[in-house]
Amino acid sequence: MSEQHAQGTYVEPGQEYTRDTNYIEDRITRDATDGWPVEAGRYRLVAARACPWANRSVISRRLLGLEDAISLGLPGPTHDARSWTFDLDPDGRDPVLGIERLQEAFFARTPDYPRGITVPAIVDVPSGKVVTNDFPQITLDFATEWTEFHREGAPDLYPEALRGEIDEVNAVVFRDVNNGVYRAGFAGSQKSYERAYRTLFERLDWLSDRLAGQRFLVGDTITEADIRLFTTLARFDAVYHGHFKCNRDKLAEMPVLWAYARDLFQTPGFGDTIDFDQIKKHYYVVHSDINPTGIVPAGPDESGWLTPHGREQLGGRPFGDGTPPAPPRSGEEVPPLAVS
Repeated sequence: MSEQHAQGTYVEPGQEYTRDTNYIEDRITRDATDGWPVEAGRYRLVAARACPWANRSVISRRLLGLEDAISLGLPGPTHDARSWTFDLDPDGRDPVLGIERLQEAFFARTPDYPRGITVPAIVDVPSGKVVTNDFPQITLDFATEWTEFHREGAPDLYPEALRGEIDEVNAVVFRDVNNGVYRAGFAGSQKSYERAYRTLFERLDWLSDRLAGQRFLVGDTITEADIRLFTTLARFDAVYHGHFKCNRDKLAEMPVLWAYARDLFQTPGFGDTIDFDQIKKHYYVVHSDINPTGIVPAGPDESGWLTPHGREQLGGRPFGDGTPPAPPRSGEEVPPLAVS
């Protein structure tokens, strides 16, 4: 088997990239409508540091203080065409689920599960079955269904009065930015690449205009909308600018968005979930049809993330009436930034 086949392929020559958004849509709710009740200690969140979609769930879990209620499994940064693997754990097995591949939890739920084995995924520990990998809904449910287990001082990440606006912002950010970088990077034709490229930077310009006069995307506190945008911005210069050819500007060359991203990065619960080494290794190694050499870039210099951002002058209250989360739990820390 060739390395390219082993890693999977991501680009269809001549085709526009279309993300498969068919996920296991079961929800964990207080009323257990889908058969999965909110219950502390029952579920394990499997979320690779490298993945932006998974990173959202890790940030949400941290901000809300759900560490005691929902345990965290961390696959390594690379995977093959079959599955994410727990190669960072002793003996290559998740210490709670006892599995080597996340695929095993999907197969426990649906033998020969035919779709992608994606993170984040929430697994029911007693049965070993995946409950859901519906990443947009996972974080919304953390904010709204798990309130009984939120820490004291947890922020309201999905305030009811702002949900309509948050949903509208999330929709365009997903289409043009979160998924837009992939539509550029996995484009199979020049035309589809250039279309995605233009749309991406038009939306980033729109976001810059929106954030020039307000500290956060919706309202005066951190919400779900900020979490969703941040995980893409955090990967922009390290991965998307070069690897995905999103190179009109670096994030560090877009003053408003760069300051906004630094503001969030320096906020407890955001930057302390980011592992740039794992992020770069994932994209540059796994996407072997885009980067066949497998060489992982040494840069960029990460020290800029810690420089003053000045966004506090815009006002706003990051946690509203709440408080910052405690430092990451033992075993959940990320390495310090590499400074050139």
